[in-house]
Amino acid sequence: MFTTAAQLLDLTDKKLMVALRDGRKLIGVLRSWDQFGGRYGAARREGLYADIPRGIFLVRGENVLLLGEIDLDKDDEPPAGYDLAEVELVQKLAKEKKEAEKAKSKVRIGKLNKIGFEGEHMGDILL
Repeated sequence: MFTTAAQLLDLTDKKLMVALRDGRKLIGVLRSWDQFGGRYGAARREGLYADIPRGIFLVRGENVLLLGEIDLDKDDEPPAGYDLAEVELVQKLAKEKKEAEKAKSKVRIGKLNKIGFEGEHMGDILL
């Protein structure tokens, strides 16, 4: 089912969780939206989380993977599979995970390049 303007209207001023295509998850109150959507929230990471006030987020609708309303009766409980941690630890683990994914991607691209495949921006420019 596609999210329509009427459905977003019903979610305005409610607490939501937004999962983005890049893996980030934002929790906050939907204050306004247009054809692309704007969100206000705090960031959470997989496994461990830390509430980090981030101010106003403007998120294009094409970047939203999942959108759901938070049950305010269960709001004080951490999400299943998540544990509250210090902000510095969560940021350090997120940075390490990103670096590991980057290294893994570099190895994968190198292997593909050896067998003749070229990824984006890998080919020579011929004029």
